[in-house]
Amino acid sequence: MALPVVDTEYLREIDKARRDLRALIAYKNCAPIMLRLAWHDAGTYDVNTKTGGPNGSIRNEEEYSHGSNNGLKIALDFCEEVKAKHPKITYADLYQLAGVVAVEVTGGPTVNFFPGRKDSKISSEEGRLPDAKRGAPHLRDIFYRMGLSDKDIVALSGGHTLGRAHPERSGFDGPWTREPLKFDNSYFVELLNGESEGLLQLPTDKALLEDPEFRHYVELYAKDEDAFFRDYAASHKKLSELGFSPGSGSKSTANDCTILAQGAVGVAVTAAVVILSYFYEVRKRMK
Repeated sequence: MALPVVDTEYLREIDKARRDLRALIAYKNCAPIMLRLAWHDAGTYDVNTKTGGPNGSIRNEEEYSHGSNNGLKIALDFCEEVKAKHPKITYADLYQLAGVVAVEVTGGPTVNFFPGRKDSKISSEEGRLPDAKRGAPHLRDIFYRMGLSDKDIVALSGGHTLGRAHPERSGFDGPWTREPLKFDNSYFVELLNGESEGLLQLPTDKALLEDPEFRHYVELYAKDEDAFFRDYAASHKKLSELGFSPGSGSKSTANDCTILAQGAVGVAVTAAVVILSYFYEVRKRMK
């Protein structure tokens, strides 16, 4: 399929879709599964063969039926609601935008997003995504194949701060953190605390403690949330752009950057308005 033309109109549609995704994710409380959708579409990339990656192919029944994608049809259907309003946007861009918004609306870092991914109907073979039952060598095999690093592996694992495992999808059950709809560094804190009743630690989670190079980052992120947010934002951006060169289909101008900037800060502005409104009401009641 052809590259989309990223012009002023396309950027405006991206901004509108971002707003619709915020509303949908907040209403449905579906941030975790939207983030998983974005990751699983991107995580099939092979840096050597230049195949897979964030190309929207996960919408193909052949791919969303893979065992590792159990349950993701729910997120695909949610995204169809937004796609129907903004048909100009590619599925590849929409799924990655959904992942970025899912992180932001749950309190996580702002992940820079650049549109222009083209869609593909060609799905990669099953087995390119991480297997939660495996250890550190497997994680490196999977992520190095994508062209990612040890730091990326640990930072992206921190995304498990959102959501929970479902036995009908993965065979595992339970959340990783006490607040599974809040994006913070508690995943790493809980890892270092050891196994706790009601919380999940997968073999791939425990591998981050057993491997010295991985553990270095676990300990850093557990004590320094700012460091985690900084590295996570960078790693998420890398994952969302595997095999994609931002600007390759761009016809945007400097003024168009304002549209993207407005979208990126929208969550912070909305939060500020809510907080100010709250204090205004409190002051009224005190009078």
